[in-house]
Amino acid sequence: MGNPVDCAWKTIAEANVARSLSRAATKWGQPEEMSIELVGMRCIMRPFVAADATSVAVMANDRRIWLQLRDLFPYPYHLADAETYIGRVASVEPPRSLAIVVDAAAVGGVGLELMADVNRRSAEIGYWLGTAYWGRGIATEAVTLFTEWALSAHGLLRIFAQPFASNLASRRVLEKAGYLLEGTMRCSAVKDGVVRDQCMYARLSPGR
Repeated sequence: MGNPVDCAWKTIAEANVARSLSRAATKWGQPEEMSIELVGMRCIMRPFVAADATSVAVMANDRRIWLQLRDLFPYPYHLADAETYIGRVASVEPPRSLAIVVDAAAVGGVGLELMADVNRRSAEIGYWLGTAYWGRGIATEAVTLFTEWALSAHGLLRIFAQPFASNLASRRVLEKAGYLLEGTMRCSAVKDGVVRDQCMYARLSPGR
């Protein structure tokens, strides 16, 4: 039997994702403009706004976060970096990046990179969370909410992630969010001067 708290969270989260999806168009791949708020037990997810810049800059300016992400994510992370990022993603519709909000503050984010050509119905997911909020189930909830919303809102068949193989915490987040390990890409990345393996995880749209 499942944990009653977890079951209640899943029911609430699914209901809120469904409400958000109902604001989108039914034609896959071409959703209309929507107002998004994905509500879980531990966090809320919504589009980034200009007022998030200070909080994002404070939370993101941490080498421990940077070490697990692509080099596109800057370190040190300055206020100007947050302002530039938010300015770039805020106008995209439907959104491809959502803020993770806890106690009314943006403390992390989840985003998609859409693929093209024959891979056009696939996307890569990336996510980060301020270290003060690690170990509280927030990342798992955020990735789960975002994935369930994004598969439908963007008309996707597949969302994948490529965490470093040594990043066990991130891998657990993906596994708890319903992603399956498809393989290990050996010596596929160099981060901070170190050659690293990456894992391929993916979650498919319902029924696939």
